[in-house]
Amino acid sequence: MLFQTELVPARLVKRYKRFLADCILDDGREVTAHCANPGSMMGLKDEGTKIWLEPNDDPKKKLKYGWRLVDHENGHFTGVDTSLPNRVLRAGLEAQAIEALAAYTTVRPEVKYGENSRVDFLLSQNGLPDAYVEVKSVTLSRTRGQAEFPDSVTARGTKHMHELAQVARAGHRAVLLYLVQRTDCTHVDIAADIDPKYAAAHADATKAGVETICIGTHITPQGITLAAPLALGRPAR
Repeated sequence: MLFQTELVPARLVKRYKRFLADCILDDGREVTAHCANPGSMMGLKDEGTKIWLEPNDDPKKKLKYGWRLVDHENGHFTGVDTSLPNRVLRAGLEAQAIEALAAYTTVRPEVKYGENSRVDFLLSQNGLPDAYVEVKSVTLSRTRGQAEFPDSVTARGTKHMHELAQVARAGHRAVLLYLVQRTDCTHVDIAADIDPKYAAAHADATKAGVETICIGTHITPQGITLAAPLALGRPAR
């Protein structure tokens, strides 16, 4: 997936009110960008961090920039826009590019299920059980090479775990898909110290038959594409 307009570099001043970020462009102008990320963004919002913004000239949008990337200035990037993973994954699912789900040819986004919830994708194929796929964007890394989810307490994520477990018990295929929006990680694990209830719900869902798939990304200021699967858990020492 390519960004719609060419990104421009900036330095972060501060992120506040969850969805706003003050930034300084290379020419010295200070602008406010939309931050499409409701999480804590732990480790990604320090003052002076190099970031990339996407300009827009949409008259309906009050803010003329959207915060898309953190540039770690070592060749690695993190995507901070939580609306992008579903767009990237939809293209991958429709192209049957995700090996674990490649047998499915019908992809339906945002289908109602559970208690007043919508699953990110419902996959179907003659002769196969329907696959309910819930997507989580992963951006936290507190240890080199190790991605973690969540980065804050997520009651919504815990609810999704319970609902996926019910789907699995009903005989359908239930899949939790962690899309790691950073290029410097090889493993994904649950941040149980941040949200013990989510960790417990994930463990219970796994016992009920819910599958966990972890996929990496290629990220540049030009766009974001799917990369290879990542390992679930922590690397052996």
